[in-house]
Amino acid sequence: MADACLELSSMPTNLPLTPAGIRSRTHRAGRLLRVSFLSATALCSYLPCVQAHAQAIAQRHPEYILQSGDELDIRFRYTPEFDQLVKVRPDQRVTLLNLGTLSAADLTVSEFQQKVVDLATTRLVKPEVTILLKTFDQPHVLVEGEVATPGRVDLRGDLSVLDAIAVAGGFKSSGAKNQVLLLRRTGDGNQFQTTRLDLAKLIKEQKLEEVGPVRPGDVIYVTQNNLSKVERLAHLGQFGAIYSPVR
Repeated sequence: MADACLELSSMPTNLPLTPAGIRSRTHRAGRLLRVSFLSATALCSYLPCVQAHAQAIAQRHPEYILQSGDELDIRFRYTPEFDQLVKVRPDQRVTLLNLGTLSAADLTVSEFQQKVVDLATTRLVKPEVTILLKTFDQPHVLVEGEVATPGRVDLRGDLSVLDAIAVAGGFKSSGAKNQVLLLRRTGDGNQFQTTRLDLAKLIKEQKLEEVGPVRPGDVIYVTQNNLSKVERLAHLGQFGAIYSPVR
């Protein structure tokens, strides 16, 4: 579009004012206007793609949500006597000296900072508050079920479901690669949305990236495969045959 504007500004103006000259000017101006229109249309159609990409990045890297035990360094620019180091209590509340108690449940640091400013306004004139997150719970997922070392897996960058399972020691021989459950907290944080993943198929078809990286708080559960279930039942059957009481 900029090139079209440059060409329009450099269009010769010394063409003779004859019917042929006027037609030439009109033809050039019309062509440049069409180019400008098409460029503007292309730009408008590109904007939704940019917005969608930005939303995808925000979903992959959500802002940290305050947790119980997090330590916050709260500083007041003009009234340092209000500065304090506090911890988020198990009930998700924070007690501020000389100000009162605030809930930090489901809040990011910036959202909680705004709540502190609103509360401080009742005692201070135009307070400026800065909150530093001193210590916090390392973002992590839980990998359970038929893996070698089930438990917590800390997140240091993007991890796929398969990566998280690998960090947990990988699949046991009894693990069902086609029956992996991904449990993810919903918006209110009190319930989980469960997705069944056929990792064997996704790996074979090279579509693992469609699942996306795991998110903090996810639970990955590797179920038991059918063969190991049969073997377990057979073992229990033999055990019962040996130890069953004689009637």
